[in-house]
Amino acid sequence: MEATELAKKIVDIAADKKAEDVVLLDIRRLTTIADYFVICSGTSERQIAALTQAVLEELDKENVAPLHSEGVGESGWVLLDYGSVIVHIFAPEVRDYYRLERLWSQALTVVRIQ
Repeated sequence: MEATELAKKIVDIAADKKAEDVVLLDIRRLTTIADYFVICSGTSERQIAALTQAVLEELDKENVAPLHSEGVGESGWVLLDYGSVIVHIFAPEVRDYYRLERLWSQALTVVRIQ
């Protein structure tokens, strides 16, 4: 699956599962670590876990597995590394603390769903 298609699919999954403030950043011209970041928030540990599980399960149906994952819902930040797309699922207060959108402010915002 191409990076753009994968990123948009992840955005759709997050939106379908009622993630808050879903953002797709195109970081291709800024770094080589990935092409896109998908950043979203869950309102509770349970929702963060559900968002994580939904992304994993839906992409598994397409035979797409993460290269690496870190964090759990209780930590307030889950990272799913799909190589060209890195997914960040945050608790709102953790997202406010790390401010990835500000850190990557020169990235192109492709999608924002609030």
